[in-house]
Amino acid sequence: MITIGLLREGKIPADNRVALTPAQCKWIHKNAPQVRVVVQTSANRCYSDKEYRVAGVEILEDMADCDILFGIKEVPVNDLLAGKTYLFFSHTKKQQPVNRQMFQAILQKKVTLIDYECLEHDDGQRILGFGFFAGVVGAHNGMMAYGRRTGLYQLDRVFGQHGFHELIHTYFGLRLPAIKVVVTGSGRVAHGVLEVMNLLEVVEVEPEEFLERNFAYPVFTQLKGASLYAHAHGVAYHRDDFHQRPQDYLCKFVPFTQTADILMNGIYWDRNMPRLFEWQDLANAGFRIQTIADITDDREGSVPCNLGDSSMEDPVYGVDKKSRDRTAPYLPGSVDMMAVGNLPNELPRDASRYFGQQLIKYVLDDLLRGGAAIIERATMVREGQLTAPYHYLAGYATGD
Repeated sequence: MITIGLLREGKIPADNRVALTPAQCKWIHKNAPQVRVVVQTSANRCYSDKEYRVAGVEILEDMADCDILFGIKEVPVNDLLAGKTYLFFSHTKKQQPVNRQMFQAILQKKVTLIDYECLEHDDGQRILGFGFFAGVVGAHNGMMAYGRRTGLYQLDRVFGQHGFHELIHTYFGLRLPAIKVVVTGSGRVAHGVLEVMNLLEVVEVEPEEFLERNFAYPVFTQLKGASLYAHAHGVAYHRDDFHQRPQDYLCKFVPFTQTADILMNGIYWDRNMPRLFEWQDLANAGFRIQTIADITDDREGSVPCNLGDSSMEDPVYGVDKKSRDRTAPYLPGSVDMMAVGNLPNELPRDASRYFGQQLIKYVLDDLLRGGAAIIERATMVREGQLTAPYHYLAGYATGD
């Protein structure tokens, strides 16, 4: 018998999502009798202890008897159990300083860490993620912020709805002004943004039209790949080459800063990739963008005026274009930033249900059977030792 434990989220602010819903746990008990799922008691989870009990899942406080532990966000150092196998988003593959102590504790406690972010199909496509619902919530919040800044329309908060379907009903009858929205990226986040654009009946146009024309109705354009980046030496854009050598590329986004009202940013970024624009562009008199929804949320990353997270309760802050200081939102001379690290928490049941479906469909069998390439590639640490693909983290792990 293999015991899987669903962890109570310990990171602050608390996350209310889960890796498996009560119905999915019930399905596992029925279809995989060699597996027992237990849940650590929690008052904050989007599914209550009672709902798990009704589904036949035991509620516990002590997870010491579990073989595999599923979480969502980073596990606090004091909560890590020695010698256990964990799956969660560790946010360490980019050597994030904020999680260095946790990563060092994982090695010290001889933990095995399988990072959701590193679970990929053979073609490199990520298997698990909440990106679609991050895109939905981020796009909604960005549109909401622009409405509040201009007073031209009003959108309610996402978390005030009971789910995605109820959120859709709030869009009925909403008439948007002739705004121009630019969307970056092509992954799950961008797909979530496009879902909201379509539900709000914002019309898609080609990038060239977006730059050259004004419209009498709301429009958006999507920038990805060759529309967003160009090789510095005139070589044709190639996706694999860009990801291997991003420092050889330039970003073509700046003209859109002078024609768009809202930026919905959904691109992956690391420190070697060119930014969408720089601080001096923001200070330029022609910079038209008033609202930025930085959904991928890299502090001082592809969007330099991302000065750090806001909260789900208060998702928007301002950034003064000249002083670069963080301000209250909706002020003259500022750009409004929506940068929240746990956007799917506003639609936690929908997001958890989708995540659990992918986990069961593409990961669970391989995890239980052992030896699968998908699992091996995502195992950053095995019994306290860095695995070969992650040896580059040695300095990060040791403090050197």
